[in-house]
Amino acid sequence: MNLKEKKRQKITRQFEIINSAKNAQRELTEEEQKELDTLQREIENLSIEIEKESEQETTSDAAVNVERQRAAEITNLCREFDLDAGQYIEGGHGVDQVRAAVIEQQLMHNGPVNARGAADFTVSKSEEDKFREAAVDALLMRGGINITEPAAGASELRGLSLRDLAIETMQSEETGLNRRSSDELFNMLLRGYYNPSAAFPSIMDAAINKAYAEGHKNTAVTFEKITKKGSLKDFKTHDNKYLAGPAGEFLEVPEGGELQHDKPSDEKMPTRKLKTYGRQFTMTRQAFINDDIGFLSKLPAKYAASARKTLNKQVYSILCKNPAIYDGTPLFSTAHKNILTTGTGITREYLQKMIVALQTQVDQFGEAIIVNPAAIVVPVGYAFDMYTLLYSHTVNTSSNTQAVNPLYRYRELIEVVEEPTINVLCGGFGNTMPWFLVGAGQDTDFIEVDYLNGQEIPIIRRMETPGQLGFVWDIYTDWGISVMDFRGAVRNNGIPVNSPLL
Repeated sequence: MNLKEKKRQKITRQFEIINSAKNAQRELTEEEQKELDTLQREIENLSIEIEKESEQETTSDAAVNVERQRAAEITNLCREFDLDAGQYIEGGHGVDQVRAAVIEQQLMHNGPVNARGAADFTVSKSEEDKFREAAVDALLMRGGINITEPAAGASELRGLSLRDLAIETMQSEETGLNRRSSDELFNMLLRGYYNPSAAFPSIMDAAINKAYAEGHKNTAVTFEKITKKGSLKDFKTHDNKYLAGPAGEFLEVPEGGELQHDKPSDEKMPTRKLKTYGRQFTMTRQAFINDDIGFLSKLPAKYAASARKTLNKQVYSILCKNPAIYDGTPLFSTAHKNILTTGTGITREYLQKMIVALQTQVDQFGEAIIVNPAAIVVPVGYAFDMYTLLYSHTVNTSSNTQAVNPLYRYRELIEVVEEPTINVLCGGFGNTMPWFLVGAGQDTDFIEVDYLNGQEIPIIRRMETPGQLGFVWDIYTDWGISVMDFRGAVRNNGIPVNSPLL
């Protein structure tokens, strides 16, 4: 066996190690990393020996053969990983440089996160990458999603069916694809499902993720208007946060007197913990054969809306169902001084009472806090009266005269949040529906929504599920909802809201 063959075998083994970890969706083991590093050193030593042999070849024929061998090795290597070999052959790059570039690209885009040893070499975007980007935007545009700046070539690919796109992605490897049935093409695509160089599954992955992100952004929810966003790094119960008590008041020090020592007290804050939520969906064989392009655009957007609405419903369930919180008392209670004893509709008198109740709360240590009214949360059917109340310059008094409306000054300070989820949670029209005043201020938080490492948009991962005839994706995300301080809101139990259709 010559030196070049030995080197080729070691390079092949390197890719086997990386692909094995990548296909199993895991990091390299310690043994695999050691073997990868050892192979790298052996390849470098073989390269030195091969170069010495090359220097001994003095004839022009030998030089031509070396160049041909270099071009052939680069071409074969690039073909396996869908790279453009021409840029490396014409640029005079050595096979080692190209191999390092291929490894670097695999590690950056598809491979395990802890692999080392690749050379510092940048791989430019190949024609295959450009085609995939154009195909993704073309599928989304065809599905009705507005792409502001589509990739070059997307408009030309917009008319392709899923079958046509599949043929385009496989025509470099197979012949006679146009004569095959859609069912045969689907089976061929499934066989290349986890091949990192398979274009069709990766195009669908990118299209689904892009459509999902668009749907996530456009879902109309309101929970973010009344909650604070937080971040946790793991799934442990986080219960070690303490609130430092106030510093003692300054005391007069008489002449020759001593300063009195002060020891602030602490109080433990509520715990926070993440939970995982998710779903799974499949692009079936029938959907592919029927050219159901809506699967790639509308279905991911629906799951995005579902994730956001699930979180939105969980937040408003806390407000409506009024569970016991960290101190064992219902969130809204007379003990917390944040609920009116009588439920009413939208009136000037009771809104003023809610504002006063919010602003006269004291902290855990009996000190006054600063909480300003920031949002009025109402079910559908209350908002019209609320806008009238806030935006009217004057009000009628008991003596039937026009007087200044003291609530007019709050029109720019308080946002009216109309939330239909409250109607649903309360059983719909005809039932009593509460409304809430939520405050904002540096001294208190009301409800906090935590995400794992701040990741709001759920993760979509292509999976292989036995018994599923199609391409399968998992969607999952992690969040936790915690009531941090009951002082951040006041509840009015409300009155029955009648349907406008009766």
